[in-house]
Amino acid sequence: MSLAKHLEEAAARLKDASARIEEARTEPLTQASLQHWLAALTDYCAALADIHSFNNESVHEKLHQLASRVGLREFAPVSRQD
Repeated sequence: MSLAKHLEEAAARLKDASARIEEARTEPLTQASLQHWLAALTDYCAALADIHSFNNESVHEKLHQLASRVGLREFAPVSRQD
């Protein structure tokens, strides 16, 4: 799957989690509503981390493309932190 597709999916997950957070905030304060809120917040954080990672990877790819266009022989290798 392309990087752009991964980014789109992460953005959709972020939007969904954000809506679930807002929904949980309107519920009466109970243990179940707190669990709902925490699950949505956890999903939001995971999606946000993915977006950050995919954006960094995209920028790095673009830097490699620019380096090759200007004729640089060496450029920092892509390092994955999976």
